[in-house]
Amino acid sequence: MAKLQIYKKEAYYDLLSLIRTPSFFLPALLFPLVFYVFFGIVMNYSGNSSSYMLVSYVCFGVMGPSLFNFSVSVASDRVQGWLTLKQLSPMPLMAYVGAKYFSSLVFSLIIALVLFVTAAVFAEVRLESWQWLSLLVIALVGTLPFALIGLLMGLCFSEKAAPAVVNLVYLPMAFLSGLWVPVVYLPEAIQFIAPWLPAYHFAQLSYAVIGAQQSSSLLGHIVYLVVFSASLLAVVSWRYQRLYK
Repeated sequence: MAKLQIYKKEAYYDLLSLIRTPSFFLPALLFPLVFYVFFGIVMNYSGNSSSYMLVSYVCFGVMGPSLFNFSVSVASDRVQGWLTLKQLSPMPLMAYVGAKYFSSLVFSLIIALVLFVTAAVFAEVRLESWQWLSLLVIALVGTLPFALIGLLMGLCFSEKAAPAVVNLVYLPMAFLSGLWVPVVYLPEAIQFIAPWLPAYHFAQLSYAVIGAQQSSSLLGHIVYLVVFSASLLAVVSWRYQRLYK
């Protein structure tokens, strides 16, 4: 029970710190919404294109909180000594990591729901109940690889360098994975690169819900994301051991 209270308090205070940081939550919430409103509504997309763009910007939107929360927060805590202090305290390390993942999921959930409502009300996107639910589940579960990427960045870069490095990874990865322009319309060189990126496989699973995936191998996408996450977890563990053991 004592450990459970530690997990709950750490999650609560991490979420509270993000809510009190407008520089984090405003871009996280508004960036994908503004892009979707402009390209999905103002530009008068309709039918399948509207659904396709909704899925694209849901994927794009939920990746952000995991990448930025882990990379910037962990880098700041590490540089300022808070991570060392937490390690010396009775708090389990997983409570720290789990709290950041929980707060990232909360913001990802809000982003997805806001985009869903906007799409249904203003872009007249009509999906079956199972499709809405499937998109939401994939969006939340699919944030894990990006949380691990953010965690690795937080353990490798300073608090000043981390935001810049995340942007250099986040935005190009979204483009190269076909979240802004379908992969089939991109140059062959980019079509070759896309399958090596986790965002591509994450997006393809989401597109499959509306029948718009560019690949029929759904199991292949799942296997890639599982293997990628497991490999990245091993690298994160190695980096953490080098820093604190």
